[in-house]
Amino acid sequence: MAQKPMPADTLPPDSLAYALDLAAEAVAAVIAGRNLDATLAACWRNHPELPPASRGAVQDLAYGALRRYGRGDFLLGRLLREPLKEVRLRALLLAALYRLEIRPEDGHTTVDQAVAAAAGIARGNFKALANGVLRNYLRQKEALEAEAAADETAHYQHPAWWIRVLRENYPEDWQAVLAAGNSRPPMTLRVNRRRSDMASCLAALSAAGIAGSALDDTAILLEKPQSVEKIPGFAEGCLSVQDWGAQRAAPLLDVRDGMHVLDACAAPGGKSAHLLELADIDLLSLDADSGRAARITENMERLVLKAEVKAADCRDLDAWWDGRPFQRILADVPCSASGVVRRHPDIKWLRREKDISGFARTQAEIIEALWRVLAPGGKMLYCSCSLFPQENALQLTAFAARHKDAQRLAIGSGKESPDFQLTPRAEHDGFYYALLQKLG
Repeated sequence: MAQKPMPADTLPPDSLAYALDLAAEAVAAVIAGRNLDATLAACWRNHPELPPASRGAVQDLAYGALRRYGRGDFLLGRLLREPLKEVRLRALLLAALYRLEIRPEDGHTTVDQAVAAAAGIARGNFKALANGVLRNYLRQKEALEAEAAADETAHYQHPAWWIRVLRENYPEDWQAVLAAGNSRPPMTLRVNRRRSDMASCLAALSAAGIAGSALDDTAILLEKPQSVEKIPGFAEGCLSVQDWGAQRAAPLLDVRDGMHVLDACAAPGGKSAHLLELADIDLLSLDADSGRAARITENMERLVLKAEVKAADCRDLDAWWDGRPFQRILADVPCSASGVVRRHPDIKWLRREKDISGFARTQAEIIEALWRVLAPGGKMLYCSCSLFPQENALQLTAFAARHKDAQRLAIGSGKESPDFQLTPRAEHDGFYYALLQKLG
């Protein structure tokens, strides 16, 4: 007697089929327009039975399938006679194709487990289709890879408009920027110098079997990412997880003891905490999202630091400002996040080129409002995790043209420029910084 299709929710939680099924659920949600991080967070809540290793497998499959979405979508176009209307199956095939590419030695296992996962979709009606598509990929792999290499979106694994914008603005290294966007992100720690020092933290990491190297006086690049529970000193507030590019913000703002300082878009609080680690300041940390603002407080408590935290839109001065001007303002503005897509691969496929103008309008509104609360002689650091000039250099040029009382200060390694753009590299993500001083 033929075996009945096995519903996906009866698959063993530690099986590859189960991981493929949950990864497909996440990828399908992103295809439908949902945020990947929120989708995975809901997955962990809904499946508390998942062992840690299985959770890692689900995350790797979902992230990998979305990093390579341009390639996977191209391959499916060659392997299917017509587009799939069943989004969950399409997502499952994308996750399976990703694993077939990174684990070619497990090809038959991947196909079998993907077919088992397909048993839970549409009462198992797509098992034969899933089996045929994946086995055809294995048979035609060499020819398919040659075709994908000739297709720009499949090769660079970014939308065509994104590739064009980067090529126009980074003519020397646009290909390296795209390659970095498809890579796994580094994990960097920041030493809380109020509670520890570089030598002690490196020694503790080494004793725990965690390899890391110092990038500067406070940044440690880990050889391999680790869960924070395994990092000695994290729970005690000696260390924080923060990208090395993001760690540039606090020193650039040039805070000093006694200053009244604003972090205007502060959640989850990494830059606010870094400012407090550098100087004894009177800090107000704002975020428009009350849930995210709560994370600022949590971080401050772990690091044994103190700031006033408010949930408010920084553009609405009447909702939060008490009339006291700030001597320093950090404007870490909402943006396309194009410099951190390796951490959020869904962004590449959810963003549209027209969205950039919307972000630019919001950014302009934010810095216009913040300029009103900056004291004469005070400094405002504008930063974003974007690579697009419309959100960065062009934004600041336009602002300076509107405000004759705004002086752009030289920053960067050589301090010869009024701004600098970090592109993603092995050690850090992509960030933009510009420093303004208010004359008068």
